[in-house]
Amino acid sequence: MKRQYLFLCATLLAVSLGFAFTRVHRPVAGGPGFALIELYTSEGCSSCPPADRLVAKIAQEYKDEEVYVLAYHVDYWNHLGWRDVFSSPQYSQRQRNYSDYLHLDGVYTPQAIVNGRTEFVGSDEDRMHGAIQASLNKSATAELTLNNLKISGNKAGLQYKVKGATDASLVLAVIQKHAQTQVKAGENGGHMLPHINIVQKLQTINLKSDSGNADISLPDGFNTKDWGIIAFVQSNRDGAILTAQKANLDSATLAAIN
Repeated sequence: MKRQYLFLCATLLAVSLGFAFTRVHRPVAGGPGFALIELYTSEGCSSCPPADRLVAKIAQEYKDEEVYVLAYHVDYWNHLGWRDVFSSPQYSQRQRNYSDYLHLDGVYTPQAIVNGRTEFVGSDEDRMHGAIQASLNKSATAELTLNNLKISGNKAGLQYKVKGATDASLVLAVIQKHAQTQVKAGENGGHMLPHINIVQKLQTINLKSDSGNADISLPDGFNTKDWGIIAFVQSNRDGAILTAQKANLDSATLAAIN
């Protein structure tokens, strides 16, 4: 009887802890701010698939919030036997810039950076939720408005207006919403790796005025269903992300400008 009682207590404790864990990770709605999550990842890194899965989960959990996910595939693991087809030295350099901004010893994968100021291992779910909640509960320091998006051939153009930003840049990221790769060699050889919000093009415009026009090249195969454009304003002084916005690519908008 005593053994059964102890087993019942242990079971109830495990169940209660499970509910507590669920409550901790349930997204909280209604914050005034935003969270831009930048994940630095690689198909050649065996530690990266859990981080890729986590940001996919985060994107779904916070789909009704001002939470934006960007996945940058770096190129410095390509020598391990598998070349990541999504990788670019431009993204590796962006990560090194963050290392300077945040006074880190170097770069690593998977690394997540939220709003340009908080960094941690990209597969750490507790840190991820904590950074997102802290960002959502803090008002943005700038405002960004995007208008008159036009797509012509392999280019997209738009008008922007920024308030509350000084010594900053406007960054445009073209993302592929979903993709998967059958990795045939390297640390992840034999695995099918799914990805979300892969940065395929990145354009930085130094803000010399509060408004203007910006253009960005579009990758081959771009369409308004499977791709997207995320714009954000970044401080040139310390790398902080001041505000972020998703460009409207729905069919109604495109029909209006054609």
